[in-house]
Amino acid sequence: MSGVILLILILGLGLIAWAAARMRALSFRRRTGMRVSALPHHHGWYVALWTAIPPLLFLTVWAATSPALVTDMVVATPAALQLPAPGFERAAILSEARALATGRAYGAFHPLSRVLAPAYEAAQTRIDWIATAIVLMLALVGGAHAYLRVRPDFAARTRIERVILGLLLGASLIAILTTAGIVASLLYEAGRFFSVVPISDFLFGTHWSPQVIDPRDPGASLGAVPLFWGTFFIGAVIAMAVAIPFGLLSAIYLTQYAAPRARRIMKPVIEVLAGIPTVVYGYFAALTVAPAVRRFAVAIGIDWASSESALAAGLVMGVMIIPFVSSMADDSLAAVPSAMRDGSLAMGATPSETITRVMLPAALPGVVGGVLLAVSRAIGETMIVVMAASGVATLTANPFASTTTVTRQIVDLLTGEGAFDSPKTLAAFALGLTLFVITLLLNIVALTVVKRYRETYE
Repeated sequence: MSGVILLILILGLGLIAWAAARMRALSFRRRTGMRVSALPHHHGWYVALWTAIPPLLFLTVWAATSPALVTDMVVATPAALQLPAPGFERAAILSEARALATGRAYGAFHPLSRVLAPAYEAAQTRIDWIATAIVLMLALVGGAHAYLRVRPDFAARTRIERVILGLLLGASLIAILTTAGIVASLLYEAGRFFSVVPISDFLFGTHWSPQVIDPRDPGASLGAVPLFWGTFFIGAVIAMAVAIPFGLLSAIYLTQYAAPRARRIMKPVIEVLAGIPTVVYGYFAALTVAPAVRRFAVAIGIDWASSESALAAGLVMGVMIIPFVSSMADDSLAAVPSAMRDGSLAMGATPSETITRVMLPAALPGVVGGVLLAVSRAIGETMIVVMAASGVATLTANPFASTTTVTRQIVDLLTGEGAFDSPKTLAAFALGLTLFVITLLLNIVALTVVKRYRETYE
């Protein structure tokens, strides 16, 4: 059976177990009339969990190991004696045979793939029946074990709470272990890079040309200062010059001037910007904004303006992160005690004076926290700079010139046919680690500022 059918089977058995255990609990309650320690549906959920969780755990492990088992069974057949030695050709033949057997392909380049396809189909069928038998056995054994424990004095509710607590803990551990795995991978690969390239050359070097690396001194071509500057210039200067004024002014209007009906309409419209895929922003920047910026530059006499300028990428990135600034500023302004605003107006201050001299200073910690979070989001953006920014690393403050970012270079370094253990490829992990540290520090600072703000006004 396929995985979907097995999943439906497990859920069906769990539903049957829930109903049977609930009826058993109800019969105890009616027959004895004594006070029970759990409600009937608690007993039902206890038996259903015992029926469903062991098979689901088995299927999770089985999905990861069964392809290798099927391949081993196919390789052990007489038809596989014609396979070449382990290598790329052997893997390609087996992959084609698997695709033919599962119906994902209707033709193959190698004739041996057609010969092995029936063996793959037979092995997969055998593996599926084995999995079905084990799933049924686990479901029946687990369900019977739990069903026999349904008694009037059985604390099923407590057991269910423990299971739920374990599931929540497992979900939390998955997130933590995933983050730890990412950090460990970055540290390991970055360590390999820094064993070849001195960290001082990487962090303080001003020449970035990974396409031409001298084997005797690879650090001379891998100075990342131009990348750091380009990332800061596009993400923290140009983008913030767009996002901060528009985001802050929109938050002021929505909280202080807009009618309730206008706020209900405009706030979701602004927040829609955060839900647009970044690849759409990238297309917009490359096909619309970048040509418009170049035409504007030529019109004012800058004939050498690049079609992949920092200004084009920064403008679109700023529009993308307007909702981050606006939302944080909106929440910060709304959290300022109304007594401060009313007191200022009662003293004769105008609404604009109240906003600039009372509301904004009081909400400043939250606004600053939102800006820092927006900066960390901007410097980690990839698709916009890949599609609109240049791949040339330059140290320039001219917004009409070409420049690149850390994320753009990571994409360029990890695409292509370069050797994985070369300094050029490993430099991507060093850049990723540096970007991770920077964004982590920005988030820590932002959360610290927001926490102080909340402690003051909540």
